Amino acid sequence: MTPTLPAGSRRPRNPRGRIAVATAALTSLAALAACAGPPKTTGADAPEVKLSASTPPARGEIDSFTWAVYAEPPTLDYTVAFDYPQNTILSNVCESLMRWTPGLTVEPGLARKASNPDPMTWIYDLRPGVRFHDGKVMTADDVVYSLGRQTDPDNAAAWAQTFQNVASIRKTGPLQVTVKLKKSDSQFPQYMATAAGVIASKSGVEAAGKDYGTTGGLACTGPFELGTWTKGQSIELTRFDGYWGPKAKAKKAVFRVLTDPSARTNAMLSGEIDGGYLIPTESYGRLRDSGVGALYFGEGLSTVNVNITNMTGPLGDLRVRKALSLALDRSGFVKAGLGGAGTVTGSLTTRAAWAGASERTRQAAFGALPPAAQDIEKAKALIKEAGATGKTLTVATSSIGQDVSLLATAIQAAGSQIGLKINLKTIAPNAFTALFTDPQAREGIDMFPLTYYQSITDPLDLLQNFKTGAYMNFAGYTDKGYDALVDQATASYEPDQRMKTEAELQKRAAEQLPWIPVAEWPTAVFLNKRITGAPTTIAYMYYPWAAEVGAPAAGATP
Repeated sequence: MTPTLPAGSRRPRNPRGRIAVATAALTSLAALAACAGPPKTTGADAPEVKLSASTPPARGEIDSFTWAVYAEPPTLDYTVAFDYPQNTILSNVCESLMRWTPGLTVEPGLARKASNPDPMTWIYDLRPGVRFHDGKVMTADDVVYSLGRQTDPDNAAAWAQTFQNVASIRKTGPLQVTVKLKKSDSQFPQYMATAAGVIASKSGVEAAGKDYGTTGGLACTGPFELGTWTKGQSIELTRFDGYWGPKAKAKKAVFRVLTDPSARTNAMLSGEIDGGYLIPTESYGRLRDSGVGALYFGEGLSTVNVNITNMTGPLGDLRVRKALSLALDRSGFVKAGLGGAGTVTGSLTTRAAWAGASERTRQAAFGALPPAAQDIEKAKALIKEAGATGKTLTVATSSIGQDVSLLATAIQAAGSQIGLKINLKTIAPNAFTALFTDPQAREGIDMFPLTYYQSITDPLDLLQNFKTGAYMNFAGYTDKGYDALVDQATASYEPDQRMKTEAELQKRAAEQLPWIPVAEWPTAVFLNKRITGAPTTIAYMYYPWAAEVGAPAAGATP
């Protein structure tokens, strides 16, 4: 649903990578990656789990395929597309100025070229002849209008923070738009490959009025257009034969809403559903061994963490946070909570997020991190030194998924072993998102499990969360030196130069533990034998992945 943010709060730069993590436990999120590409396996806990950039390419067309989503989008308006269900569908209907590829790199999208003549200017030259689903041709006026909707306070756009440094967006030619910045912003051009950069027809959006995103078409340019939406049941997309790029291999894609994890799994096993992302971890084995299809894993830029929400009590003492980190049985959690498909980590960012950095910079980012191995005796000593023995803390838990429930249990077990009393507060699955949007929902809670995915391949997407006043900085952590480094990294366009600064941010975050890192976690996708071609990485959130789904080669086996 569209988040309702507390008065006076700043909207996150990328809310899907933040608010959507509340529902991550219904899924099997993403991320297990190497510095410059996916590793061969996800580690000792699950040597059989291999990462791939995609599934085998489709060799033929198909009439239709059916895909599972765990919730029905309240709207498909791109300005509030912050969660998994919306973006999984919307990425095939609406397109952005730039495109995030399955390899997690950025390439031209609706803009054939992006240029940066000076630090305060971005010029987007548009592709000629691109048609919207209503047949109208895309112009610079549509781009100015579409980006303008993201900054209009009447729209309550989830992506408004992305435009915080934008001074103006102007048409500078029939197929050219110029964005002027108030100050250098290395993140803005990267977010133009997400829903923040979606372009829709001005006339089409205006004609729909307040109904835009909920009824009728979406007035976009993608390989599919919105078809029949049966509320509470399914959303159909039909192939757009006037698409400017390669034609979709399927004539129709049907997204079925199945809120129960077991029901989704059973539908895949029975053939009622052809495939889906966000596979429940408890279903990995059943689907992998079923013989009806194949389970794939891919790079996803996601980490599972403990979000510290209250630093006014015992967790305000760094020694207590360090003790909890040392006492956590990360390996046990990866095995039980993530179905073995994960990697223990002491880093808040994934290695894949650092793909643009030099080897030296990556070493600086990861070489001096605190150990992730369990050390109960050292943790006990820290608790005693802090005078925290017997202190009580509360961690939120929920049946929303094993990455939440089993991590909460692991936190409780860690605390009990080192002299802390940790209570579990159970929150209903449909109320868990409120922890991210409503300060009152966090009252009485000291921490909660948090799975965080990035929407751009840049560590700053996560690390900026600990800047003073940042939306996800729930505990109110503040460090003027850290804030200055965030500003410095934001202003730097050269990737390795920027990431050298981000390496220092990573070091400080690891030392201060505003969140406690636990594991990296790969995306999972299941395809039955009818279909193939879907990418495996988190890029599916913004990449028109369904256009590549089609029939496998004759005689091919998954």
